[in-house]
Amino acid sequence: MTRRSYGQYCTLASALDVVGERWTLLIVRELMIGPRRFKDLTANLPGIGKNLLTERLRFMEDEGLLHRRRLPPPADSQVYELTADGRALGPALVALGTWGMGRVGSPHPDRAFRAAWAMFPMSYMADTAAARGVHESYEFRIDDETFHLRVDDGVVLPRAGEAQAPDLVITMDIDTLLELFSGQLEAPEGVVAGRIAIDGSPQALQNALAIVAAAPPDQPSGAP
Repeated sequence: MTRRSYGQYCTLASALDVVGERWTLLIVRELMIGPRRFKDLTANLPGIGKNLLTERLRFMEDEGLLHRRRLPPPADSQVYELTADGRALGPALVALGTWGMGRVGSPHPDRAFRAAWAMFPMSYMADTAAARGVHESYEFRIDDETFHLRVDDGVVLPRAGEAQAPDLVITMDIDTLLELFSGQLEAPEGVVAGRIAIDGSPQALQNALAIVAAAPPDQPSGAP
């Protein structure tokens, strides 16, 4: 991929020289929850062609934002993973995502939604004051996908895959998650209606509701 530049001696222009191309920040969003295979990225980036995705990944690798590695058996597959430099974009994504909350509007049939897209916002919308002193993990099973949030004394980190010995397991379908994400459904209502299944201690549920279900939208997480 030929690198394009604004040709300006400016910090913002220098950043946009690297991440200003279409799809780049969305690829970073996908990798913020952990290593992803090429087919995972393809599935969660509807509208991007495989050739363009390959091109973007190669460019981002050349720029030091991500690297490739092979998972050990039994997975034995190649994944893409953010470098420290790539993860350093977290605060910028938090700021953009928080700003975008006022512009996303209501769900629409023409706009795609994926379960993975709700995980990173859960971390930066979390109530970090309620998370202080809490050391727990909450596993989310959304249809056939699994994610988890790790809470560590005020820091809320989203990750793809299962949690090790989760304190709480929350199961729902993608439609329920979309309603929660868009504010059309409150978590306690979903539980009462049987649309959200909970498995865990009452204390962990109370903590989770305080941290991620009743979070003020303008309070970002301490670490993306």
